[in-house]
Amino acid sequence: MSQYVFGVDIGGTTVKLGLFDTEGNLLDKWEIPTRTEEEGSHILPDVADSIKSKISEKQIAIEDIAGAGVGAPGPIDGEGVVHKAVNLGWGTLSIKNTLEDLIHLPVMAGNDANVAALGEMWKGGGQGSRNLILVTLGTGVGGGIIIDGKILTGSTGAGGEIGHIHVQDGETETCGCGNRGCLEQYSSATGITRLANKRLAESDKQSVLRQGEVSAKTVFDAVKEKDELALEVAEEFGKYLGNALAVIATVVNPEAIVIGGGVSKAGEILLDYIKPYYEKNVFQGSRDVKFALATLGNDAGIYGAAKLVMDLKK
Repeated sequence: MSQYVFGVDIGGTTVKLGLFDTEGNLLDKWEIPTRTEEEGSHILPDVADSIKSKISEKQIAIEDIAGAGVGAPGPIDGEGVVHKAVNLGWGTLSIKNTLEDLIHLPVMAGNDANVAALGEMWKGGGQGSRNLILVTLGTGVGGGIIIDGKILTGSTGAGGEIGHIHVQDGETETCGCGNRGCLEQYSSATGITRLANKRLAESDKQSVLRQGEVSAKTVFDAVKEKDELALEVAEEFGKYLGNALAVIATVVNPEAIVIGGGVSKAGEILLDYIKPYYEKNVFQGSRDVKFALATLGNDAGIYGAAKLVMDLKK
């Protein structure tokens, strides 16, 4: 009976790794740099070396390891093939086959935001739910959708790309994806900053935001102080995100909606702006949903990656 499993979360600058027991307890975690040069050809060999050295350090027998799960940016299909991960320099690459050949253990792979959603369902803010939406509000807006305990990947692994739902016609600025009017342009940390700067330029209202750096954090700090202009920004942010979540929920009918990413550090006050728009516009069958903040932080990816392998064993 397997006792251990590795979870790997590949980011643009660092790779996070975790060693878990099969109950989902995190026994050890560490990081290595992500070497993206030479089209990312060093990344998976570096991961393999790191896993092998941990196996030898902990003196674990190979037959006691269930395998390794990997989360990485970019669309990753059900076969563990990534279809272009720009940040890592990868074109089309089978993460599963490449890493299996290096570590001689079963490997599963998924998109990093989808994998984080699985982690939050298993051991985080979505515990107890088998149908959930995770939205991560960071530099961009990531997302993952879990249906009946399984990641919704879609045909090429591009399912759950919540940040690129079209929410605004007539937008003149372009989103990172090349389209205009994406949710990411209004609800990410960058988007909130953009909304705030726009309001500051267009109005002469007094605001603490005029006194220093404008960021998602300073906006929500000002919201807590009842700053009028910051309250307007929060309202606009909540409208975009609440309405978008209502659309998604009407399609997937979740039990829980979990909000993560750097912006979620603002706390429960964030939900106060999202929920009213969600409840106003969602189909009644999905109105009674549990909103929660993500609890695993940067570890969600390694938890979810480990869970990919655990589910393989069932």
